[in-house]
Amino acid sequence: MARKKQPEKKMIINPSEVNAYIAGAGTVQEQPITETLETNYMPYTMSVIVSRAIPEIDGFKPSHRKLLYTMYQMGLLSGARIKSANIAGQTMQLNPHGDAAIYDTMVRMSEGYGALLHPYVDSKGNFGKAYSRDMQAAASRYTEAKLTLIAAELFRDIDKETVDMVDNYDATKKEPVLLPVTFPTVLVNANIGIAVGMASSICPFNLQEVCETTIAYLRDENHNIADTLIAPDFPGGGLLLYNREDLEKIYATGRGGVKVRAVYAYDASANCIDITQIPPTATVEVIIEKVIDLVKQKKIQEINDIRDETGLNGLKITIDLKRGADPDRLMQKLFKMTQLEDTFSCNFNVLIAGAPRVMGVSELLSEWTAFRIECIKRRVYFNLQKAKSRLHLLRGLSKILLDIDKAIKIVRETEEDSEVVPNLMIGFGIDQIQAEFVAEIKLRHLNKEYILNRLKDIENLEKEIAEQEGILSSRTRVKNIIIDELKQVIKKYAQPRRTVIYHPKAEDFAPIRAEVPDYPVTLFFTKEGYFKKITPQSLRMSAEQKLKEGDALLLIEESSNKKELLFFTDQCQVYKSRASDFSDTKASVLGDYIPTALQFDSGEKAVYMAVTEDYSGYMVFIFENGKAAKVEMKAYETKTNRKKLLKAYSGKSPLVAAFYLPEDRELLLTASSGRMLLFHTGAIAAKSTKDTQGVQVMTLKKSHRVIEARLFEEGMLAKPHRHRIRSLPAAGSMPAAEEAGDQLSL
Repeated sequence: MARKKQPEKKMIINPSEVNAYIAGAGTVQEQPITETLETNYMPYTMSVIVSRAIPEIDGFKPSHRKLLYTMYQMGLLSGARIKSANIAGQTMQLNPHGDAAIYDTMVRMSEGYGALLHPYVDSKGNFGKAYSRDMQAAASRYTEAKLTLIAAELFRDIDKETVDMVDNYDATKKEPVLLPVTFPTVLVNANIGIAVGMASSICPFNLQEVCETTIAYLRDENHNIADTLIAPDFPGGGLLLYNREDLEKIYATGRGGVKVRAVYAYDASANCIDITQIPPTATVEVIIEKVIDLVKQKKIQEINDIRDETGLNGLKITIDLKRGADPDRLMQKLFKMTQLEDTFSCNFNVLIAGAPRVMGVSELLSEWTAFRIECIKRRVYFNLQKAKSRLHLLRGLSKILLDIDKAIKIVRETEEDSEVVPNLMIGFGIDQIQAEFVAEIKLRHLNKEYILNRLKDIENLEKEIAEQEGILSSRTRVKNIIIDELKQVIKKYAQPRRTVIYHPKAEDFAPIRAEVPDYPVTLFFTKEGYFKKITPQSLRMSAEQKLKEGDALLLIEESSNKKELLFFTDQCQVYKSRASDFSDTKASVLGDYIPTALQFDSGEKAVYMAVTEDYSGYMVFIFENGKAAKVEMKAYETKTNRKKLLKAYSGKSPLVAAFYLPEDRELLLTASSGRMLLFHTGAIAAKSTKDTQGVQVMTLKKSHRVIEARLFEEGMLAKPHRHRIRSLPAAGSMPAAEEAGDQLSL
């Protein structure tokens, strides 16, 4: 009979009881931000700096070192390639960060990816390309890999205790703290990392140049680095704009930048440019997108088409030119406007004894030399101990030679196995280690010939021990060993420079101005801030302008597409633009809303537009307090392409009107009292300071202000002489009866 299911008992928790049970529950405790940073954030920061992002003196970050050492342990220095997924899985025993992160590390160090001058991973399959953003590596289950030949230089004598070995994260395996590299890998292959509050960016150098520089430095610590280390050498090639002063600064301080330019060729038969090498900081997709954007903005007019023709033969960007276009001039423009010429920023930040240090090349070589000397000494000491141990055994064996029969007799007559070694020690006066060695010799080897052959090694071992001890006691001999190894590395792995040294000419630094097509246009500017640029042909088809309800035209000017435009705002600022920056439009559209097109500040409105070409003439500002400011137009001209200028005019009094005057002329002011004043701007001195308050032109009684200012035209007033004055300031005069009517009509 089935038992009846008992209903579940629900536990009712009283919040007051919980708060009483957990001390401090529900209370807010104040904690200084410095304490929070120190206890919570600093451990993370140090972990990123020390264990992730900054390379050490052997040229590797922990993730690189763990991967390469795993491949070495798997025997991948020789033999066939194996699946990348297998390597990534094995590496997780040392690097528990997931197979995706490990595989990405392998991809960057592979031959197929092409990010290193001397790759450490021999790859098969699609590993992507360093010069492409969109060309990604295939999944790890499809690709295969092993170590390249040069990777043998990373592990030479690693089994001879040349470097310290530590436990992995779960203490099941040992891994090296550093790799005993035989050449300065930290300078040969590029290494970039972003930590917390600091970064590292080490540019690559040609292997032969680095080794020759290291040899010269070992022989003379005052060696001038720039004499042998010519310049960085990037895997993707390119032209390096050589500047000895900049390079010497990088070599001395570890900071600076080098400019790298793309390599191109002009195909006259197809009228196209083929770009085959690009800077290391650029990608094909970014360059193409930027060029397309420049064409859309009409900053580049010579291009018909651009496409990516990268294939089995390598990188290739093809640009089809319009008829008559100058390819060299176009490329000079593209160098200035795109990443076809870019700067590689250097920051030689390396972990030394667990602490990050920014060092010049001499300091780096000094630290690497000290590290390598220590590796050589540890290797020599290991070999010395092995030789001494072998010599000790052979000397014990030499005593057996005196009476082999006695040795056999001792072994045969000893009743207990544990007594064999002690009896041999007593019989021949040898120690336990020697006796153990003799006891383990096979019976067939207890003959005179075998023992004599072994004893021949004693003389060689004594010479070897003397040689090893001599090396340990001489720093010069250790340096000579390092020099010999560096020469062997040059002989085996040196390759020609990929990046060509280019000595720039004066025209390379000349500013390139985009060719703007020049044609007549009519410019319209409205009170609400709308702008139109209309060609005469379009204007003839429809002259009726579409305006927003309540809007009105402030300016209509026949001009050209090359003119510059200055938009003055109600916040005493001016925004600069060009007519060519705006598209041709029609009378039937509202046009471009200037505050949006030029990205005005929030709530800012355009109040006046000035059109100029050579910045001749003046800007005249009329203020409510009766003052007028005359500013030279040259004050708004800038050498750089600045789009916004602050303090374009004075803000001490509200602005009534602004005028751009190529030459002086008369202005008519009207005050709230009804008085009118006609004066010539030539009577005002021009200022070069944009926000000058100006001079008093019209004297006003209290509570009155200037309400209108206009350019004076003949016929505007019936009796203009009544309002003209001889000296400033003046109060002006009331309009005549016939003028009053005109004013009312206005």
